Amino acid sequence: MKIAVVGTGYVGLVTGTCLAESGNDVVCVDNNAAKIAVLQEGRLPIYEPGLQELVQRNCREGRLRFTTDLGEAVAEARLIFVAVGTPPTADGSADLSAVFAVTEAVGRLVNGLPVCPWEPRILVVKSTVPVGTNARLTARLAELGCAQRLEVASNPEFLKEGAAVEDFMKPDRVVVGVRRGEVAEVLRELYAPFLRTDRPFLVMSPESAEMTKYVANAMLATKISFINEMANLCDRLGADIQDVRRGIGHDQRIGFQFLFPGPGYGGSCFPKDVQAIIAMGRQTGCPMHLMQAVDTVNNAQKQILFRKMLAHYQGRLQGLTVAIWGLAFKPRTDDIREAPSLVLIDALLQQGVQLRVHDPEAMRNVQTLYGQRLYYARNPYDAVQGADALVVVTEWAEFRNPDFALIRQLMKGHVIFDGRNIFEPRTVETLGFTYYGIGRGRRLNLPDNVTPSTQ
Repeated sequence: MKIAVVGTGYVGLVTGTCLAESGNDVVCVDNNAAKIAVLQEGRLPIYEPGLQELVQRNCREGRLRFTTDLGEAVAEARLIFVAVGTPPTADGSADLSAVFAVTEAVGRLVNGLPVCPWEPRILVVKSTVPVGTNARLTARLAELGCAQRLEVASNPEFLKEGAAVEDFMKPDRVVVGVRRGEVAEVLRELYAPFLRTDRPFLVMSPESAEMTKYVANAMLATKISFINEMANLCDRLGADIQDVRRGIGHDQRIGFQFLFPGPGYGGSCFPKDVQAIIAMGRQTGCPMHLMQAVDTVNNAQKQILFRKMLAHYQGRLQGLTVAIWGLAFKPRTDDIREAPSLVLIDALLQQGVQLRVHDPEAMRNVQTLYGQRLYYARNPYDAVQGADALVVVTEWAEFRNPDFALIRQLMKGHVIFDGRNIFEPRTVETLGFTYYGIGRGRRLNLPDNVTPSTQ
């Protein structure tokens, strides 16, 4: 099929590339000329494992192209995917201006094109949008006089940053929201190569498809905030959350996924989608009490490492040198949006702490925020040179089995704040370190919640 993908962020770039990999003719379009120039050179504006190789191969073989010309992308496309951002507004609701702008532009372009035998074309909304957006877009196309030539379908994405290619190629399920069965059949044909292991292709109304995306992320965010709150209670009571999570995770009704305590969730999806579902509840008179609690717990959890440091050093942080391992909101990405590391960095800088930071992929993005206020270490051992404490914020694989003897030799102080519980406390303490994890049972008289400013 001939496909256009509007937007070359994580979702759009992965979607377009993977669809090209399955034999489709794909044109990706973006209004950011600098980004398109980078992609045309075979480079990526983001880090996503395995994606660059696919982009280069499909460009080389002529199945994938990049342009700033929306008309060029849409001209022969049967399917037009909308994968633009829907950032939160001041009240937490999703900003749909880009989605509507793209829809209106595509509608006007289609009106000026010759009628094709396979019309209506299908505008496939990949962007995460509030329930009812499909209906509003359909109404807007009717106002523009192109509803008969362009039909709107909903097709939410369920991609994990750091594993997005694998998630697209081998999805747990594909969800589509349509108003006519014929549209569903076109999308079923498109996704058939990715569903060869009998993964389900779920057809529902657009409203249900839109809601499915939010409910999925809300559930995962809830699990994270739940285990974090239980970990904090374990610290007060002397229990070990690692033992507790093993005790509950083997219950098949609960499982282990997303039950890893840490310094809170970040990224481009969970924070804004939880806020959006709270906003939808407020707008419809159905308060989202649980989601509000999830958001509150997560915001507080982003302070937990700072609070542990305040407690250990009895509030005297000024003049310390602290090493931070991990800046991205999760491993295998360079994304720092809503990252817990930023909350910690801001709080420590306000206290007059010198920071030495390292991340395998995210340092360039962090440097755009902080400039020369931080020391950007070339490797983990460079980061701990002369440091009073080490804080692990992101659980990159290369941090899991370091040379602790060398670390102890390089550090001035010997305190580790393990925000991801990647080290075994007894092992680390035997080697001469003071160890603090999340919910590992070390009692601390933590100060009241603090609200350090964030970027």
